[in-house]
Amino acid sequence: MTDFDDSLSDYDEFEHAPLRLTVDLGALADNWRDMKKRSGKARTAAVVKADAYGMGIEDCGTTLYHAGARDFFVATVAEGVTLRPHAPEARIFVLSGIWPGQEAHFFNNDLVPVVASEEQLAFWMSTLAERGDHPFALHVDTGFNRLGLPLDEALFLADDISRPASFDPVLVLSHLASADTPSSAMNKAQLESFRKVSAAFEGVESSLSASAGIFLGPDYHFDLTRPGIALYGGEAVNDVDNPMRPVAKSEARIIQVREAGEGQTVSYGGTFLLKRASRLAIASVGYADGYQRSLSGSGIPLREMGYGGAYGFINGHRVPVAGRVTMDLTIFDVTDVPENAVRAGDYIELFGSNVPVDEVARAAGTIGYEMLTGLGLRYERQYLVDGE
Repeated sequence: MTDFDDSLSDYDEFEHAPLRLTVDLGALADNWRDMKKRSGKARTAAVVKADAYGMGIEDCGTTLYHAGARDFFVATVAEGVTLRPHAPEARIFVLSGIWPGQEAHFFNNDLVPVVASEEQLAFWMSTLAERGDHPFALHVDTGFNRLGLPLDEALFLADDISRPASFDPVLVLSHLASADTPSSAMNKAQLESFRKVSAAFEGVESSLSASAGIFLGPDYHFDLTRPGIALYGGEAVNDVDNPMRPVAKSEARIIQVREAGEGQTVSYGGTFLLKRASRLAIASVGYADGYQRSLSGSGIPLREMGYGGAYGFINGHRVPVAGRVTMDLTIFDVTDVPENAVRAGDYIELFGSNVPVDEVARAAGTIGYEMLTGLGLRYERQYLVDGE
């Protein structure tokens, strides 16, 4: 049998990675402090679900904890267990609530379930009867029609003298459906409904606003705000300048630069016709890495409808995607980049400070949330702290 040398002691994985993601932890902390300031008198939590929006829950959780966050929100109990060592004194709320078989995880890691249905509430009450007191939050639906007890049931429960003695939530919360559109009448309707909830649960802390809701102003802040996408540099509100610092930079290595003649086609289906002699850079990223096929320069419904494709950035130049994005490779037209300014082995920015993630998302017909949380497993990550 042949022995292979798998030693990587002298190999800089980030320096040579086909795909790399740089996460600016200093920007992340600054964004949290910005949202804290905008939250006024309310405390400011940090939402770190979906592996901190693709940025890495351990490093981001540690950074946000050191910045001052003492309330965190995750989606699943596994995320809460992962976060706990990095936020030792924080309250960690689990938005999906609790299911039979998870009790030990909540009690052993001091996690707070967000109870969102009658079934979950009944199970949690029976759990507390057996195990003793443990904090929980109550999710109330105020018009989203996703998770949460119906408004009428929640208000009834608040005044129900026959409810279990263990019913003692530490937080009542709801979620805005249209906060990213400040002019939506739904925002005020949900606010009025949640005011009823907050008043009914007098003495219990209340939380309504995620990132976009914070921008709606103090009426929406209540006791605790829950910023998520804004912490990671994404747009929280539609059609306004994004005030947040970019946190993530995604880059792909160029495998080859090739010449192609006028009249030739590019990528699958031959849908991209070259109108001049061109230079093409083939980058090591594709839809398996979350760089979606809908970012293609041609041959997809969005382009046929007249919407523009995605751009990358290299050595001071924006360069368009040429043809269809494939599973592992994407082709960029670098004809207008000086020949000595792009070579095989160089890296092209897919999104970052030069190509905002939300701009790329719009080219894909989606939102920045999906671009960030859809990052594939092949990215090598590098974390920057202040001063680096």
